[in-house]
Amino acid sequence: MKTFLNILYWFLIVISVIQFIPIDRTNKPVDPKVDFVKVYKTPKNVEKLLRNACYDCHSNETIYPKYAYVAPFSWSVKHHVNKGKKYLNLSEWGTFNRDLKKNMLNMTVNSLKIYTMPMPGYVAQHPDANLSKEDRTLLTNYFENIIKTGNY
Repeated sequence: MKTFLNILYWFLIVISVIQFIPIDRTNKPVDPKVDFVKVYKTPKNVEKLLRNACYDCHSNETIYPKYAYVAPFSWSVKHHVNKGKKYLNLSEWGTFNRDLKKNMLNMTVNSLKIYTMPMPGYVAQHPDANLSKEDRTLLTNYFENIIKTGNY
């Protein structure tokens, strides 16, 4: 019993101390001239889906949930957001070259078709991000239309 209490004591000390490790949650300013939904004048229904399911991890408009302020969860959330922005940042869309845009659109279509995005863990915490089959079809068709027209 004494060993258990000792382990619990040190565990609580470590959990308390790691709360002081800072995580940068500031978003870069968004320039509407290069933001995906503004560049394409995205229809409201598609924009709503993008904002609910994509923008938290794939834009400079991340809204961090309450659990993202508690270590070690904050580290995981920040890692996923940074990784998401690395692969696709919708807030900086207009700054990318044509080949990169086409590649990102193709990868997004593929991710929607094989149900890897939005991530299941994200959907579990954000029910609004849960895309129905119809939502996925709408987004897929929207992105494929952009690819088909070559307007990227």
